[in-house]
Parts: sequence; structure tokens; C-alpha cells
Amino acid sequence: MLTTLVYSGVLSYVLLKIIDMVMGIRVSEEEEREGLDITLHGEHVE
Repeated sequence: MLTTLVYSGVLSYVLLKIIDMVMGIRVSEEEEREGLDITLHGEHVE
């Protein structure tokens, strides 16, 4: 069980680092301040 836990943890870490280098995981601070619904999805509350 410990081997599986360590293996999945290491593999997840490596995959997240690759994704972060290729496309990024977080949005910019400016996009966070403006709101993710607006910047990512184009949704506006009426």
C-alpha cells in the first residue's frame, strides 16, 4: 500500500510539473481579480 501511495504521489507531481511548464496551472493575478467567470468563460451577470 505504501509503494502505491508513493508511486501515485510522485507520478502526480511529475505530471503537474509538466502541465505547469507547457500551459500553466494558475491564472494571472489580474484575471483572478477581474473574476474567472468573465475572463475564462465570458459570463456576465445581468
